[in-house]
Amino acid sequence: MNNRTIYFTKYAEDKFHVLNRHDIYFTHEQIEDCIKSPDAVQKIGDYIEARKDNIEIIYKKEVGVIMVLTFYPIK
Repeated sequence: MNNRTIYFTKYAEDKFHVLNRHDIYFTHEQIEDCIKSPDAVQKIGDYIEARKDNIEIIYKKEVGVIMVLTFYPIK
């Protein structure tokens, strides 16, 4: 992956707190690692879905930026 800045939307930032209230904890580093070295990737229109370990992330590539829209736990 080229050197793009990873940006978390407000919704994605809020998602950390929402999941924490349900005793589900992810770090920014885990999300970034999933984007940088995913186990599976699928393109859905303008968006990209990446999976690694127990995380699924939806993000969008823009000029010089990767914008994380949301993420959630998977089994």
